[in-house]
Amino acid sequence: MGPRAAVALVLVTLIGIAAFGWPLLAAPGSGLAHAQDAPWLFAALLPLLVAVVVATIADNGMDAKAVAMLGVLAAVGAALRPLGAGTAGLEPMFFLMVLSARVLGPGFGFVLGSVTMFASALLTGGVGPWMPFQMLAMGWFALGAGLLPGAMGVPPARAKPRAWGRIRGRAELLMLAAYGFVGSFAYGTVMNLQGWVLLQGMGQGISFHPGEPVAANLARFAAYCLATSVGWDLGRAVLTVVLTLTLGATLLKALRRATRKAAFDAPVSFGSVDPGPGPGPESSANPPSGGVRTAAEGDIRGLPR
Repeated sequence: MGPRAAVALVLVTLIGIAAFGWPLLAAPGSGLAHAQDAPWLFAALLPLLVAVVVATIADNGMDAKAVAMLGVLAAVGAALRPLGAGTAGLEPMFFLMVLSARVLGPGFGFVLGSVTMFASALLTGGVGPWMPFQMLAMGWFALGAGLLPGAMGVPPARAKPRAWGRIRGRAELLMLAAYGFVGSFAYGTVMNLQGWVLLQGMGQGISFHPGEPVAANLARFAAYCLATSVGWDLGRAVLTVVLTLTLGATLLKALRRATRKAAFDAPVSFGSVDPGPGPGPESSANPPSGGVRTAAEGDIRGLPR
């Protein structure tokens, strides 16, 4: 991930932390309804997502093919979400976010998670004040998958793959499954914070108390999560692990094959062209040597006319 993409992601993350956490610092009696700040958060989030895409393209040299793959994966993820939403927390889209972000990287992973959640909200009619927060939480979930170690697919010259730190095969699947398990709980916890501040009067030990110390409210929040959402998050986590271990190897190969064919990161260099002896009957029979070399395809002799 390049410096411009990192700066854009840090900016989005800071805005997201402020949006989720400001009620913990609010004074008693202040308006805490996230419905008031959700439109502003959504308005700030959209241009920042575009900035992340542009910065990632500028840093990594990706082109429109990568953006097209991003759209396809977002559509597939949006279609997967209704298959399990509302049934014991089973959401198959989470494993797709983990694997896709692993291949596409953290920048595109963040955008993929956010766009997928937005598209699924439009598909299922789940548009509401919670939607921008879901987009941020899913973006962070996919971002973490993209930041996992051992994702470099092209080692430097004279470097052995193992020495370069690549992680492939069963070790990679186990790492992704473990992240999916932990990340599923983290996603649920972050989204609980968005709704918990609105649900007052549930009980002295689990309700949010505006104006009280942050540590006391966080203790109540932990009790609230344990009492209300552990079972829901567990179903999501277990399904993510099962799908990652059973379908992960096949899907990772397909995604990596697609990226190689698209040659997203392939630098283009032009070989020297021999002008030949000059115009004449022999020169037409001997076309000039040279051509275009890419990291994905090698030399292509003879440019198309």
